[in-house]
Amino acid sequence: MVSLKKKICNYIASEWISEYESNRQFAKDHAIDEKVVRRILKPEGSGISLTTLERICEAREIKISEFFKMIGE
Repeated sequence: MVSLKKKICNYIASEWISEYESNRQFAKDHAIDEKVVRRILKPEGSGISLTTLERICEAREIKISEFFKMIGE
């Protein structure tokens, strides 16, 4: 079974970060540090903080509850 942290990271990496030409642009557009983007992209899906998830969701204009519905949790 895939951990929730890994599921979150995998979704963000495959569905959102992949749309961008660079990690730097994704980080800038979502008010997070570029090193956080690199951690999200790690194969083991190192996890992200709730604050980071909130920033990403806010930039995407969705609620965190909507995000969890999107990933099936």
